[in-house]
Amino acid sequence: MSESLELFIRQIINSLNTGSIYALVAIGYTMVYGIIRLINFAHGEIMMFGAYFAFLIATTLPLNLPFFVIVIIAMALAALMGVFTEKIAYKKLRKAPRISALITAIGMSLFLQNFAQLLFGASPKVMPRFISNEPIMFGNIAVAQVTIYTISMSIGIMILLTLFVKKTKPGKAMRAVSQDKEAAMLMGININRVISLTFAIGSALGALGGIFYSIAYSQVYPTLGVMPGLKAFIAAVFGGIGNIGGAVLGGYTIGFIETMTKGYISSKWADAIVFSVLILVLLFKPSGILGKNVKEKV
Repeated sequence: MSESLELFIRQIINSLNTGSIYALVAIGYTMVYGIIRLINFAHGEIMMFGAYFAFLIATTLPLNLPFFVIVIIAMALAALMGVFTEKIAYKKLRKAPRISALITAIGMSLFLQNFAQLLFGASPKVMPRFISNEPIMFGNIAVAQVTIYTISMSIGIMILLTLFVKKTKPGKAMRAVSQDKEAAMLMGININRVISLTFAIGSALGALGGIFYSIAYSQVYPTLGVMPGLKAFIAAVFGGIGNIGGAVLGGYTIGFIETMTKGYISSKWADAIVFSVLILVLLFKPSGILGKNVKEKV
């Protein structure tokens, strides 16, 4: 195998790892938007708190819990946090102009960042090494175990989420509310319960993305969710915000663009090119790759 081909395969693997994290976080954005038409800019901070929850469980509890148990507990705590955030910050704004909810979401993002800094301090914490450093060899290609965990768990959870939304009664209720909230209410669907469930699932997935992101970079800090959150938002817009499949497609696409830019151009240009993608999408196809153009009466 030539060096150039080996380098390209490594970059593909790295892009799948990065894209898996972005896809998990983007699903949270797109689910919330699909239900209540809110871009929850505090979602990146839920991602950050998910990483902190895992860090605290691993470093403060006397129990030597397995990694999967730590992940489940951290996801559950993040889900509760997401539901609580919706009840406190967004519930009373459901009938308010969208700009009011948007400003509130930005305010919640800043509040949670500063709250985390107050609780945990501004200095980064070293994330425990939950997964072995020893790579797995595929021929001449060495793949880190954390990369395999990230990709496999992310894809598995996305498949389960798709089945949940399409096959289960709560999932069908979520789809009904997304399509027509008033009609869903007339059919006896509890809107508040569906919205809470949506925030819980989205926040749990964001926490999972935050945990893998912090493991990959070995650090947890109060602004951890800012840049990954913005890139996940770009991924959601790219794929078609409100579309779960679009969020997954967007996550892997943004991960591919970012990784290839770092590998073949320059890491200094990575963020600029990713944000340029957002501008191009908004210019030429505002509804996203898998999104549908919807006409609204004014």
